[in-house]
Amino acid sequence: MSVSPSLSPAALPFRKMHGLGNDFVVIDARRTPLALSQPQLERIADRRFGIGCDQLILLEPSARGDARMRIFNPDGGEVEACGNATRCIAALLMRESGRTKAVIETVAGLLVGRMEGAEVAVDMGLPELDWTKIPLSGEPRDTACIPLDTSALSPDLPGWFSAVNMGNPHGVFFVEDAGAIELPRIGPALETHPIFPEKANISFAELRPDGSITLRVWERAAGATLACGTAACATAVAAQRLGLVGEVVRLRLPGGPLTIRRSPEGRVIMVGPVAESFSGTIHPSLLAGAA
Repeated sequence: MSVSPSLSPAALPFRKMHGLGNDFVVIDARRTPLALSQPQLERIADRRFGIGCDQLILLEPSARGDARMRIFNPDGGEVEACGNATRCIAALLMRESGRTKAVIETVAGLLVGRMEGAEVAVDMGLPELDWTKIPLSGEPRDTACIPLDTSALSPDLPGWFSAVNMGNPHGVFFVEDAGAIELPRIGPALETHPIFPEKANISFAELRPDGSITLRVWERAAGATLACGTAACATAVAAQRLGLVGEVVRLRLPGGPLTIRRSPEGRVIMVGPVAESFSGTIHPSLLAGAA
């Protein structure tokens, strides 16, 4: 096993949290170092053989913030950012400290969370719009509207998309009816399209008459989820660049609504609810069976 010998695998507590149904297994390794192998991460995330989650979150000590947050997809791969997880961890840290602000260190940088009434707001930083930094393949051009032949996939897709990096790469497709998109078929094909050298999260956004956006997301290496915070941020940024919405936009995801607004400096602020479902202890047989 790759669990540190300083921590008995029989005493590995966890929390199950979610933001709009985007769910996470949270393991606190701030006091005792912990390493989990890829098979162990996969087993914990498995909804039949483990606990089940969209991402596993590992908390570690940080010299720059209240905690360092590491994010692992169900395939065991580590990713840069997750907006809903950031809101969950911010809520957890604020509850621990009794303060109304939390600073979280991530691969994507320092993220700041605050309470806004009963909801949690997280400053997700400035969006990255540069072609090579998103990143995208091919000849650089305006990332607000990138031509892409999708006719072989579906007549419901436009022949273009917007690209944004919110700590991870996103492709946003504005469609007439988000509910008509065959997510399990079209999502993986676009996620792995050659234009995305590091793959990408794929969003299908439908602009509603009231100015809100209905959003369905295929997450890179995680598949269809009930909500994706960074995708909501990326979609809001893309819609604002195209003049489709104002500085504040409501996005309606399968798990519920998120509000995205821009600061005067252009930073992306995401606001929404979080919840803790339950807590428990991971039995040693779960990890031993996947060592």
